[in-house]
Amino acid sequence: MYKKQFFLFLLLFAFLYPHAQTSINEKYLQSAEQMLSKYAFDIVNAEEMVDRLRADSFFTRNLVQALKTPYSFNYSFDSLKTISRLYAPDSSFRIITWQLMKDFTYYRYKGAIQLKTNDGSLKLIPLYDGTDFTEKPTDSVRTNENWIGALYYNIVLKKFNNKNYYTLIGYDENDARSTKKWLEVLTFDNNNRPQFGGRFFNYPNDAIKPPQPAYRFCLEFKKEANAKLNYDAEIDRIVFAKLVSETGEISKKHTLVPYGTIEGFKWELGKWIYIPNIEF
Repeated sequence: MYKKQFFLFLLLFAFLYPHAQTSINEKYLQSAEQMLSKYAFDIVNAEEMVDRLRADSFFTRNLVQALKTPYSFNYSFDSLKTISRLYAPDSSFRIITWQLMKDFTYYRYKGAIQLKTNDGSLKLIPLYDGTDFTEKPTDSVRTNENWIGALYYNIVLKKFNNKNYYTLIGYDENDARSTKKWLEVLTFDNNNRPQFGGRFFNYPNDAIKPPQPAYRFCLEFKKEANAKLNYDAEIDRIVFAKLVSETGEISKKHTLVPYGTIEGFKWELGKWIYIPNIEF
């Protein structure tokens, strides 16, 4: 009788312990999130550059510490409104990105990829913005060490030949005169190392789009303009605004504004194929 009761106790403890552990982890993460939310706010809103830099440093260190909590992957950090936290559609990873402004002419991007692990341990891949160190950001496949920085607002999962392709859609303040929006295909090698970019965008050359061969797609336009670039799930297309120059100077990206019509891409055989006109 005693042995039977003891065995039942062990079964009950084994059943309850993961839930208790999860509850403890969540309470710790909630506490960490309160602190992180202040730093996240100051990264964007502090008036002095030194205060934004300090907030970024504190945020980065404390975020990594928080993510070391077992099963932190499942905690969404919803109060971090100035930080992008996107889960892949298949929940295999999430990508966290944010923007740091030096002044209105200079922006840098920070980020990390958190991979989902079976045992709840942390597998974190930092992203280092290499935009300052290249004059041709669309000309090569890149790693996390020389990533072209952006604040991501959507992830599109497509498959081809049993391989997953994650198209990242992001925003870049760029400088005082123009804004950029990016399409970037992310893949992972056999060791789960990320690769950004590739020959995934098939379109004819023109004076506005990045010259071919383009390993990522960029739409750059006038600062005050609001040029659309996103994925439309209803029609299964990436859609973006056709741009024209206000002054007839197409080479000057800060003069480009939406024309009123929509172009796009459709996924076919492992590539995004250009569509010149999309009607809704």
